[in-house]
Amino acid sequence: MKTEIILIGPIGSGKTTVAELLSMRTGLPRRSMDELRWKYYDEIGYDIGLARQKRIEEGFWGLYRYWKPFEAYGVKRLLSSFSECIFDLGGGHSVYDDATLSQQVRELLAPYSHVVLLMPSPDTEESIKILHARNKYDSDGQREVNEHLVRHQSNYNLAKHIVYTKDKAPEQICSEIIKWAMNKDWLYNVPIT
Repeated sequence: MKTEIILIGPIGSGKTTVAELLSMRTGLPRRSMDELRWKYYDEIGYDIGLARQKRIEEGFWGLYRYWKPFEAYGVKRLLSSFSECIFDLGGGHSVYDDATLSQQVRELLAPYSHVVLLMPSPDTEESIKILHARNKYDSDGQREVNEHLVRHQSNYNLAKHIVYTKDKAPEQICSEIIKWAMNKDWLYNVPIT
């Protein structure tokens, strides 16, 4: 049985904070896609000039679409490079409109028992409102991309468990994930506080 926990969710859903707490509580190292993504993207020819051009000509949506094949590759590289970890994927790394990329990532995550979606609320509109209040978006279009990440079924289809985070402290979210993982016969003896 794999002893990893993989956190997925839209931008600002709390993946980084919760991953750090899970790492401290379980003793498993944390591996963050946000820290490794550019190295992985470069391995398959990420072109920063082309990315800038897409951003200028097509806005954040154009950049988002350019990133998608690199994001799928990043997931493959991250999961093949590390084990026995707490993983937090970037907001877009679990959402794909392209059927081939979606299938690739679905197959990559299938062997992992502990894929957890962090979402503010079971109500989509409330989740969007909470995330908009929480995030300071860098550019035009990024706000709409995050709405897309919330509405898209990819995250829900990949998740083995969903934690709704509204009105919960990060420590509560961490404890909820650990309790769920232990109930799934997770082998680590982690004290619950």
